[in-house]
Amino acid sequence: MGRNALIEDFDDGLDAGPGAFGRATLITGQRGTGKTVLLNALEDCAKARGWLTIAETATTGLIARLVDDHLPRLLAEHDPHGFDRRITGLTAGPVGITTTVVPDEHRPRPTLRSQIARLTDVLAVHETGLLITVDEVHAGDRAELRELFTVYQHAVREERDIGIVVAGLPVAVSEMLSDQVLTFLRRAQQVDLAAVANADVAAALREPIEAAGRTIADEALGIAVSAVRGYPFLIQLVGDLAWRANRDATDVSVDDAEHAARSAPRRMGAMVHAPALQGLSQVDRAYLGAMAVDDGPSRSSTVAERMGVAPGYGSMYRQRLIDAELIRPTAHGYVDFAMPYLREYLREHAVGDAPER
Repeated sequence: MGRNALIEDFDDGLDAGPGAFGRATLITGQRGTGKTVLLNALEDCAKARGWLTIAETATTGLIARLVDDHLPRLLAEHDPHGFDRRITGLTAGPVGITTTVVPDEHRPRPTLRSQIARLTDVLAVHETGLLITVDEVHAGDRAELRELFTVYQHAVREERDIGIVVAGLPVAVSEMLSDQVLTFLRRAQQVDLAAVANADVAAALREPIEAAGRTIADEALGIAVSAVRGYPFLIQLVGDLAWRANRDATDVSVDDAEHAARSAPRRMGAMVHAPALQGLSQVDRAYLGAMAVDDGPSRSSTVAERMGVAPGYGSMYRQRLIDAELIRPTAHGYVDFAMPYLREYLREHAVGDAPER
């Protein structure tokens, strides 16, 4: 499903009522494919309908942040009965009658479920609802995600106006779908953000240039499209580099496009590749370095040979890098890099020595 189709389905789900298809959405995609941008777009759709939104990332403490920060803040802003006074005594004074108020020690402690229930009750009066988005669920604490999704299911059964959109890397999300408590995710609308078609890349590059009063020739556009390699992150990067290469010219030229094509890999290396490689072990880095020798997909046995390790030993790190979405299997026994220009980045940077046997 394309991005525009997903947004339309999400819009329809918000209008259709509690439990409607599209209100629970699972977005997967490689790094840089636009998951966070799409989450932002869906949040904007909800806000345009008057819904309240909570945007979070699945790092440790997710439930605590919802219960102690986001939900209390929204309740304080929107619940007209949020401040409850209890009169325990009256005192007559020279200027009138005063009351004393003490905390109710027996008041139930707010929970994720009770706070969502109260907030959606308040919003129901205004015919709106609550949207929760959670990015990077692949890195989340499984127990916290179970709690969030379980509470969401209860809210749906109670016909509350609530939606949830989560996003993460494909392999890790696939593992989540096997969790017995998280099975409802299998029934959610699932969207895999694959590479963008060249025609769509061309339109995404040309339209803002022309909207700003400049032009770009077909040859220059073709160079820019090739540099993007269908990767959403690179659309804006290549377009920006080509635009700024010669700001005063009315036309984005072939030279401008070639400048962008040369500069984009280096910029992507600093912005995407370097952070993605942080935290890798020495052996992980050695595996990637051994792959970077090839101009295309690498044979797994050849990579192990270059590392000086047994094939079985190398396969363990092969799987780790697949799980990290840095490489992907192509054909039986072959792997390739999952992100554009990662091979070139590795060739230019030391990634670690081969491990001792």
